[in-house]
Amino acid sequence: MSSNLLLLRRISPSPRTTVVFFPRRPSPPSSFQPSSSPSSSSSSSSSSFDYDASASYRHPPTSMLVRSRGYVTRAHASPTPPTPIRSALRILLDGIDERHSHRLWRWENNRENRIEQRVSYLKERGGAGMPSPDRAREDANTTPYRRMDESIELALQLNLDPRKPGQSLRGSVKLPHGNGRTFGVAVFTDDVDLARKALEGGAVHAGGTNVVDMIKDGTISPSSFQRTLATPEIMSRLSSVARLLGPRGLMPNAKIGTIVPHDALLDALAMQRSGVSNYRTDREGIVRLGVGRGSFGIDDLLDNVREFMNEIHGVKPESFGKGRKGQKGKVARGTKYYLKAHLSATQGRGSVLVDIRTIDPTSAFFMSEPQ
Repeated sequence: MSSNLLLLRRISPSPRTTVVFFPRRPSPPSSFQPSSSPSSSSSSSSSSFDYDASASYRHPPTSMLVRSRGYVTRAHASPTPPTPIRSALRILLDGIDERHSHRLWRWENNRENRIEQRVSYLKERGGAGMPSPDRAREDANTTPYRRMDESIELALQLNLDPRKPGQSLRGSVKLPHGNGRTFGVAVFTDDVDLARKALEGGAVHAGGTNVVDMIKDGTISPSSFQRTLATPEIMSRLSSVARLLGPRGLMPNAKIGTIVPHDALLDALAMQRSGVSNYRTDREGIVRLGVGRGSFGIDDLLDNVREFMNEIHGVKPESFGKGRKGQKGKVARGTKYYLKAHLSATQGRGSVLVDIRTIDPTSAFFMSEPQ
């Protein structure tokens, strides 16, 4: 490299900065003595170059740096652009269809190997109650591939600190098209006739003190049901199994509508089994909710997301966020309530960052595509 060229990479921290070469200004001669008198200007003009003593000759101006791309490493990745809600759902549904096609191809391609493995297993370990090898071949040829209906979950990060009073959200929302799941419900009530009707209506367990005692001694496992309902008079006896139900989120609570009067119990049972979804904020202020299945249409998923976001906006606390010093109980101007949102599928690779404007009920782009 020529001695009168300067490489900008030496002063630039970015390995992706475009390298620019420009001539280095010559250094002043050792005999040069700048003078402040006006008469010295005429004598210095006879020199082979003009030298400005006030100029800097060590570094080029920063305006000479030409950026081609940002600083990208594993620790400083490029920011992911957000995706509108409809496009994000379409990305997830396309991924679900692609995985289904791949699994179906593997199912058909490995049919013979699957049959041979089943037949060899029956020959070695088959007993009197096991099917014959011929029956196993027939079943394998006629059994269709069962598609996995993946769940779609929305993770919404709110500007909340659950440690502060009033900033821990907990409740339930009835999605217009349900979430694609059917839950087992345990009903606690002292009314014998009501318990019998609850069992006929689809409850997994129903009763009073007898059901509480069976949970306490281990006859009934808390993992056998996913929801609970109770009438007010039995709540005092449920305290004996609170250490078993509480950590699983199964303790009846009036805030989420699982403590109901006798006349509303059967209706609440039907709702809990089908369409009602419970939500709560975790320690980071994130709310997660399953908004449907991969078999749902995109319009049904959008309806569920719209209902959930309206619910979250309806329970928005008056005070949220960290706030500023001296503003106790007030929200600073410009403080955001919705921070981030991600959509993910059960077996998808990663999640999709959602454009928060398209799911904010106060935004002009709510449930639409920004132009």
